[in-house]
Amino acid sequence: MAKRDGGTDDENGDESGTGTATKTRPKTKRPSLYRVLLLNDDYTPMEFVVHVLERFFHKGPEEATTIMLHVHHNGVGECGVYTYEVAETKVTQVMDFARKHQHPLQCVMEKK
Repeated sequence: MAKRDGGTDDENGDESGTGTATKTRPKTKRPSLYRVLLLNDDYTPMEFVVHVLERFFHKGPEEATTIMLHVHHNGVGECGVYTYEVAETKVTQVMDFARKHQHPLQCVMEKK
């Protein structure tokens, strides 16, 4: 069957020679995540660790105390999970703050 514009219809009634153009989006890879951990020591006061958790990781008093006790009893505790840059910044902030207050508190990051 001929159309006025000179094109012909295919079985589905679509004009032949045309198709749907699909744009392929590149898949974006999620950034790697890193756990920020506090390590237990025998010298840093518990109150200081709670303060660090509240100040740098925005934990409430109860959650900060729970994490601090976990670090105290298990030797290590997770403060949060962040992208590389954020985790690195938090580790640096905690370490600088601990040194400034003359505490040997250690903060590290590890890939999740």
